[in-house]
Amino acid sequence: GSDTNPMFSVTFIWHIVIGGYAFGLVFMAVEPVTGSHTNPGRWIYGILIGIMVVLIRVINPAFPEGMMLAILFANLFSPLIDHYVKESNIKKRLKIQANYE
Repeated sequence: GSDTNPMFSVTFIWHIVIGGYAFGLVFMAVEPVTGSHTNPGRWIYGILIGIMVVLIRVINPAFPEGMMLAILFANLFSPLIDHYVKESNIKKRLKIQANYE
């Protein structure tokens, strides 16, 4: 913990209800246009947002409203996540097809 950062002493329930976290969680993170389009990509996208929210909100005392920044960064990685998920799916299908031949 830290004596100068009050976010370390706040319980996780308060982290959910204070600031822009609830708004970002309910309305912004689930926005389908800029998020990942594949199902595994959505899981990776959500986990990435969660990790970045914790890192930004708790560790950085200068920026407690890290939900929107985490969503913005995850949106930047969303096409890359979908690309690698699709590539993985193509490789898996080619491997299955090679086993049948």
